Amino acid sequence: MTSKKVLSLFSGCGGMDLGFEGGFIVNSKSLNPGIHTDIILKKEELWTKLPKTSFKIVFANDILREAKASYVPFFENRGSKHIFESESIVDLVKKAETGSYLFPKVDVVIGGFPCQDFSLAGKRKGFNSHKSHTGKIDEEMPNEENRGQLYIWMRKVIEFSKPKVFIAENVKGLVTLGDVKKIIERDFRSVDDGYLVLNAKVLHAGNFGVPQSRERVIFIGFNKRYLSKEIIEKLENGHLDPYPSPTHYLPNQEPKQGLKKYVSVSDVLCDLLEPDEANDPAQRAFSKAKFYGKHVQGQTEVNLSALGPTIRAEHHGNIEFRRLPIEFGGKYAGEIESGKKPRRLTVRECARIQTFPDDYDFIRPATELGGEFSLSGSNAYKVIGNAVPPLMGYNIARRLELLWDDIFQK
Repeated sequence: MTSKKVLSLFSGCGGMDLGFEGGFIVNSKSLNPGIHTDIILKKEELWTKLPKTSFKIVFANDILREAKASYVPFFENRGSKHIFESESIVDLVKKAETGSYLFPKVDVVIGGFPCQDFSLAGKRKGFNSHKSHTGKIDEEMPNEENRGQLYIWMRKVIEFSKPKVFIAENVKGLVTLGDVKKIIERDFRSVDDGYLVLNAKVLHAGNFGVPQSRERVIFIGFNKRYLSKEIIEKLENGHLDPYPSPTHYLPNQEPKQGLKKYVSVSDVLCDLLEPDEANDPAQRAFSKAKFYGKHVQGQTEVNLSALGPTIRAEHHGNIEFRRLPIEFGGKYAGEIESGKKPRRLTVRECARIQTFPDDYDFIRPATELGGEFSLSGSNAYKVIGNAVPPLMGYNIARRLELLWDDIFQK
């Protein structure tokens, strides 16, 4: 298939980017042979490599230094070397508006604009965020340069790059915050000569083989200049749905024909060694924060037979326990009696719950990163928690790829 250029904003460590390119390893139970018909699943094989897609990342952007420090080495190692800008999207757009910077023309723009101000776990200031686009406290807020309104700057990049389609992502909490969802949809519809922006949908990662309870709202917009009247009608009336269909049913859902059972925490962690036995730095690294009582976030133990918790970026060391001490209600006494220690989830365990492959090195010493900065466990937790699960991104990209020629007939 013809290669399609993708521009990525708020890229983080590249969860959505990796998903769009494909070509990475996932747990075999995360795939559904009846739906993923182009993937060959071998019996008794725990892991399967996804085929590469026709999408190619050509530009990425994030202001967090830990994002760039993790993103660039990984993508270069997989042969996907491309531009990575570390400046704020606001500053880049301002340069573009003066003609001193040029965003590339692309087929697709993707981006998960900052979610902290819409999250149920935060202060929910929404458009009235108290932080600027660089993440600093700004008492002169609110204005369109604050963290809660950065989708406007994504909109401006779309005006410059004129993609055939864009995909924007955020937390589920956004849809319950007043008219925020409608306002964002309205603003995206007014881009350039007009985009057909469908009503955003909330997708549950667990429905796509991700072993995690994680819900995200997805906005999809199509450039009308590339759409026929017939296709516009089909998209508007739902006869042509660009959103991916579930591949797995959730723990609280009735089994449905054609769908596989959800993927559990145990399914993806079963072959990992304990930290003191592992050579992988990401499996050796885990938060040493003590148990603070169940009134504090992150003081629970994962249920191995269920979906994992939402991996959070802002955890402050309180990442969930892999094995809670028995005296605090831990359920895995047998493991502890066999010599395994109570502890929190490791960086690698969080990465697997997010469906990142093991060849992603989230822990890197300063000597590998120019000597100025090292990727620690805390940094790794943050970028992993900020990311879109790559497998979820892959299902979105795969659906778009399958429909590409049908949608863009002009």
